Amino acid sequence: MNEPNKKAGIELDEMVHAPARLLILTILSVTGSVDFTFLQKQSQLTRGNLSSHLRKLEDAGYVKVTKEFVERIPRTLIRISDTGFEAYNQYREDMKRLLDD
Repeated sequence: MNEPNKKAGIELDEMVHAPARLLILTILSVTGSVDFTFLQKQSQLTRGNLSSHLRKLEDAGYVKVTKEFVERIPRTLIRISDTGFEAYNQYREDMKRLLDD
């Protein structure tokens, strides 16, 4: 788990709290698994920015990245891990409590 951000007695996961990573996890929590191109279009992040955030999420164990070839064309698939889904849901609950206070 990453260093939490304490606000009003609630600890927010810094890995999820970053806007771009929150957006990525939100998309993945709904879709499950997507390819890089789809995620880039949906998030409107640059290739480099998306790659950087995916690396951080992958290192934290929040997403799984796999590479494959489809008819000789490389394809990168990204899916949210169980750990990532739990962290995302916990973040949502924490934000609801924070906003309700």
